Amino acid sequence: MAEFKTNVMRILDKEGIEYISHEYPHGKDAVDGVSVAKLLGQNPDFVFKTLVTKGAKDYYVFVVPVACELDLKKCAKSVGEKSVEMIHVKDINKVTGYVRGGCSPIGMKKHYKTTYHITAQSNERIIVSAGKIGYQIDLKPSELVRLTNGQYADIVKSV
Repeated sequence: MAEFKTNVMRILDKEGIEYISHEYPHGKDAVDGVSVAKLLGQNPDFVFKTLVTKGAKDYYVFVVPVACELDLKKCAKSVGEKSVEMIHVKDINKVTGYVRGGCSPIGMKKHYKTTYHITAQSNERIIVSAGKIGYQIDLKPSELVRLTNGQYADIVKSV
């Protein structure tokens, strides 16, 4: 039987970017990121979630460790906006092409400015959604940032 590939995996294959795919058990509903990390047997500091916001100028993508919460003021500053707000769940598919719980920074309908939390920079590898609930990819953050033309910034609330 052929190995299952998401569009994200096909993009990575086309670009020659090495990755490890992971699958986790799921129902039809999204599973929170900390639970995904546990299901994968991974430290939540290395599993990142993809969140989409809207500012006055455009939409913005932020990729942060699953246990962290976005600091919207820091996010806005990192993309040169006065403020940003989370998009409504009902708009996720329209804006990104993905469903809640399966949103990846790779392969959205349109390219949006993408910012990764600074902790990704010091990790050898991180795990992000492969674009479908139940599938994750493990890759070098430098490759992810290069592919998405991303940047690093401190974008989460302090603990």
